[in-house]
Amino acid sequence: MTDSDFLTSTRAFYDTIAEDYAERFRDELTVTPIERGLIDAFAELVGKGAEVADLGCGPGRVTAYLDSLGLSVHGLDLSASMVAIARRENPGLRFEQGSVLELDAADGSLAGVVSWYSSIHTPVDRLPALFAEFWRVLAPGGHLLLAFQVGDEPKRHDRPFGHDVILDFQRRRPEAIVELLEAAGLAMVSRTVREPGHEWESTQQAFLIARRPA
Repeated sequence: MTDSDFLTSTRAFYDTIAEDYAERFRDELTVTPIERGLIDAFAELVGKGAEVADLGCGPGRVTAYLDSLGLSVHGLDLSASMVAIARRENPGLRFEQGSVLELDAADGSLAGVVSWYSSIHTPVDRLPALFAEFWRVLAPGGHLLLAFQVGDEPKRHDRPFGHDVILDFQRRRPEAIVELLEAAGLAMVSRTVREPGHEWESTQQAFLIARRPA
């Protein structure tokens, strides 16, 4: 699959389901205290006022939470429909449409990068390029927060919310992702895996914090 293929299919999927997705997961962070705690820890690591990008921000819920913690944050998403929702619901924040594989950010310009369940749409052979891009935009000492589902096989979402679209969500093994992050030059700070605890989950959830060495 080429970059164009997977980007096109991912964009079309989320453009189609954006409104339903945003409504379904509107209160996700209010019922996930472990996730909030990890985002809080990430925010403390990068420091108040730090420049952070929420990459693959969807409807902007994590972006808004990061803003509430005092970070200077903006969101980026592949889907124009998701960006439209994020702007509508968070008029005071900046959201842009674009690909996480080609970030419009200067080298070393960010204190933090968040990839909250967005790397799950990147084919495994493109993960080294993705993580290299994260390393590029992070300043020395900057931190990455990465969330994804644990597993060996993808989960196919076929006609979600009744829409005529289909997309495979890739599941990864934390140890494999750690190896790729370290190969990209990032050093591990924290590794958290929790058991599925919500109706929309069927597998473990992984949360990694890594740092570009100073």
